[in-house]
Amino acid sequence: MNGNPSDRPGTLEKALKINLAHKVYGTFAEIGAGQEIANWFFRAGGASGTVAKTMSAYDMTFSDEIYGKSARYVSRQRMVAMLDHEYQIVHERLAEKRGQGTTFFALANTVRAKGFRDTKEECHGWMGLRFQTDPMGPCNDIQLHVRLTDATNARQAEALGILGVNLLYAAYHLRDHLPTFLHSLMDELSRWRVEIDMVDFSGPAFEAPVFQDRLVALELVRSDLADAALFGANGEICQASDVLYKRPVLLNRGSFDPITRVNLDMLHQGGQAFVQDFGPLADNHIEILEITMHNLLCMEDCAVEYDNFLARADILQSLGKNVLISKYAEFHRLSGFLARHTRDPIGIILGLPLFEELFNERWYTDLEGGLMEAFGRLFRNQVRLYVYPAGDPMTGKIRNAWNARVTREQQHLLNYLLDTGSVHPIKNGLDDSIFQTSADVRQMILQRDENWRTLVPPIVLERGPWTRM
Repeated sequence: MNGNPSDRPGTLEKALKINLAHKVYGTFAEIGAGQEIANWFFRAGGASGTVAKTMSAYDMTFSDEIYGKSARYVSRQRMVAMLDHEYQIVHERLAEKRGQGTTFFALANTVRAKGFRDTKEECHGWMGLRFQTDPMGPCNDIQLHVRLTDATNARQAEALGILGVNLLYAAYHLRDHLPTFLHSLMDELSRWRVEIDMVDFSGPAFEAPVFQDRLVALELVRSDLADAALFGANGEICQASDVLYKRPVLLNRGSFDPITRVNLDMLHQGGQAFVQDFGPLADNHIEILEITMHNLLCMEDCAVEYDNFLARADILQSLGKNVLISKYAEFHRLSGFLARHTRDPIGIILGLPLFEELFNERWYTDLEGGLMEAFGRLFRNQVRLYVYPAGDPMTGKIRNAWNARVTREQQHLLNYLLDTGSVHPIKNGLDDSIFQTSADVRQMILQRDENWRTLVPPIVLERGPWTRM
């Protein structure tokens, strides 16, 4: 295992190492950004040791004849069809001749790269590798989705080629350690050029629990390869661009450790207000419960934190909720992420203490416009905040957004947000629970105060790990 990037070979050296091994042999099928992956192996020399065939079917008629028709050409469906076809051919035609000493592969991608007369459409694509780890052995799949953020087609094609070489090299040399594998995909690349927001492993080489799709998604965010990961209510990893496309979004940020009756009431009342505010524009909206990665405070060994998170995710998904794990501490960045995928209304539900924290200027030292720029970004699209009231233990009274604690200079901004409807105060909360937060409930559990059981929904008592603490 080679965990230090400086100790790993460069892109050309990786290609040469694979070529000279004469044990890895297969097909490159690339659509949308040239044949940049295969080109590295030709440039390295000795490509006959690796390349059985390269191809690129840009014309849709040719592509359909080879791989079958597809509703979308830049899609996971098309990429899988390419893998199915190419791997079957290379195995059928070469297994008898050289199968005893060769591990076969097919590497395919279908990409929407920047065009000659381009629009503002997102540049992205799917890349997949089907490969054997042992001669005559079963095959395994690695499938990933990538966003390309370079400004030119040539730069995007170059980045894709490097990524493809990194993928093939990691599959054969670095697959025993998930963090090392994922980090190596970005060798000689950067997040300014590429975002990898999904990696899916399947096959006997990836039966270890660490390759569970949700753990992989968490590691992508933690490793800064992706900004966020979306878990569907059905437990599957979802592409935000697919799920959020042209749909209104209602999001509730919290720790949900554990989820409480107040959390559910926040979502219920926020949802009612969202529908009331936007009417038909809020139809078919998607509900998301979001946890920022800053609440997963692991450094090296994340097993305990990840187990805790997955327990929370299981409960939330059992309640029929989608779960987003993001790296965004700042709300304007979270809002920007959602707006990147949908232009429909966006509602964000939060408690009063967190709303008050939005006015803390220390969060915005990286912005030239400081607090004002942050709020401008936050409300740039059809975004509305729904602020749930909070109980004040010191006075025994309940406060709402109109009573938010801000500085005298910020009071005019608060009034403006309230008067324009950008901030919608939720008037009433759960009277019997509003003075306890999830953190309070967690502390009650640790102190073995059985009153915590009255503050959570029944499913937490039935299925949650907190009953065993």
